[in-house]
Amino acid sequence: MLKKLTQISVEKMKPDPNRRVEYPDRDCPGLYLVVQPTGRKSWAVRYRVRGRPGKLTLDGFPSLKLARERARTALNEVSNGRDPAAEKRATKQAEVDARKDVFEEVARRFINKYAKRETPRTWKQTASRLGFNPHDLTVKGGVAKRWGKRPIGEIKKRDVIELNESVLERAPVMATNVFAAVRRVFNWAVAVDIIATSPCQGMAAPHAVQSRDRVLDDDEIRRLWNAGGELGYPFGHIAKLLLVTGQRRDEVAGMRWSEIDLDERLWTIPKERAKNDNTHDVPLSDAALDILREVKEIPRAFSEKGLLFTTTGETAVSGFSKAKCQLDDLMGETSPWRLHDIRRTVATKMQALHIPLEVTENVLNHVSGSRAGIVGIYQRHKYAEEKRTALDAWAEHIVSLVAQ
Repeated sequence: MLKKLTQISVEKMKPDPNRRVEYPDRDCPGLYLVVQPTGRKSWAVRYRVRGRPGKLTLDGFPSLKLARERARTALNEVSNGRDPAAEKRATKQAEVDARKDVFEEVARRFINKYAKRETPRTWKQTASRLGFNPHDLTVKGGVAKRWGKRPIGEIKKRDVIELNESVLERAPVMATNVFAAVRRVFNWAVAVDIIATSPCQGMAAPHAVQSRDRVLDDDEIRRLWNAGGELGYPFGHIAKLLLVTGQRRDEVAGMRWSEIDLDERLWTIPKERAKNDNTHDVPLSDAALDILREVKEIPRAFSEKGLLFTTTGETAVSGFSKAKCQLDDLMGETSPWRLHDIRRTVATKMQALHIPLEVTENVLNHVSGSRAGIVGIYQRHKYAEEKRTALDAWAEHIVSLVAQ
């Protein structure tokens, strides 16, 4: 005779350490209390539908009364020819499939399965424009954050238009690049039958890409240097290092103490952080060393990650738009300019100092111009001494401007 289950007996039921045990419920045929050797308990409903056995595990661990109610509901569905366990599996699978097809996951699959066929520089640039960290494809922001958890099939043309407008307001050229990357994701999703049509179909780029030629003049260089000193850590020091080294914003912002040899007067940017995936040596001038020694005296400039510029101790600084506005206020009235214009300024001013073009390009780690094509493949000269001479001369020029 089956033992009657009660709420108290269910709660006090002890596990068999050697096996899984099922206790049938006398008052609700088909309902079983399942007790694992670990002591974990669950409810299962056993039945036959169309001649085949079925088993439905009830979600959670409801009370005996609620378990009986759910079991009777399930058994009633069985009597009507339905299979509640199969329907539950199908629902869960649909939820899994839906999660796979949210924009973030589709974009990540696009990068891994398609974009990575391109050069590392190109696909990492695409990943960044979509809002991913190129090194591990985690979401940083941008499109991946904006649409990340939305099913890609629900993103409409109006959403793309609003995205374009939001980026266009703050970065016209970037708006074109972001749109191009987004359009590629949707086109790929169509090609692999994830969606039927692309919301970008028939849309033009939001802004024609134009080459910038903004160069800071000597007075603006002086004011930027002084503004960096007033702004202080971390963005003021970053601005001054951008000016004195000519390196890229994210390379400077992500500097680590392990990359810097103060004795050898050298900063080595590893290929994982360099835009063109080549390790890049940056000789440090006296002015650059002075900035780094000043940063070294700031307690916040030390973190477990070894970052020079951080507000969290875990990640490199962000929020450059606000910092740029602060620099503008400190500099006073100037024509509009961007942080990236500093690199163009360094390149232009080095030419004015009669530094050869190929040396300037090596200083900036540019694989273009004299370093492009077959010349770039076979030219192995690192220009170490020439780069040091160039950066020393450039730093002396800045110092002379500031002293005026």
